[in-house]
Amino acid sequence: MRLPPALLLLSLPGCLSIRGPESVWGRERESLSVQCHYDSGWETSKKWWCRGAWWASCRILVETQGLEREEKGARVSIKDDQRNRSFTVTMQDLRLDDADTYWCGIENPGANLGTQIKVTVGPREAALAVVGSQVSRKTNTSHLASSSRPYRRTHYVLLVFLKVPFLLGLVGAVLWLEEHQRDPAEQQGQPIYANLSCGLLTKDTPV
Repeated sequence: MRLPPALLLLSLPGCLSIRGPESVWGRERESLSVQCHYDSGWETSKKWWCRGAWWASCRILVETQGLEREEKGARVSIKDDQRNRSFTVTMQDLRLDDADTYWCGIENPGANLGTQIKVTVGPREAALAVVGSQVSRKTNTSHLASSSRPYRRTHYVLLVFLKVPFLLGLVGAVLWLEEHQRDPAEQQGQPIYANLSCGLLTKDTPV
């Protein structure tokens, strides 16, 4: 690792000629990619990835040679896409102490260009805990859904074998009661008609 050349008072950090994200986040033991864009005219210039809070004293971790060929350093690589005027830096096997201030830089005679990027690395255990809680929540939801199925099945069986016969029996009992409430009146009326007819016949018949 070395210091970027001519990064003194003539440096232009945050210049509009080069742009990148203000901050990025990665997970421990995984990889992280950062893409920086530059204006037309800088295609064949060297690009680099620099670490350090101060632009003038940051350490170059990896740099291109003005070509599109991928260059590699210690757990970091850089590749320039001159057609799209952008270059991508990939940090691999992230560690917690990789969290720091970094710079995307372009070599320029007299005044190098750069933009600051804050890199944060989160612990893998915290990420696994979040994933575990999400899986547990989904499992509980599926258990609740599956446990409700036997209840619906039991309710259907009770409806067919208990509630329906009960309702039919209740209807039958109502009809039976109505039938038996009508019969005594009819039975009491029949002798009255018979007696009246018999009395009329007796009066008309000579002794």
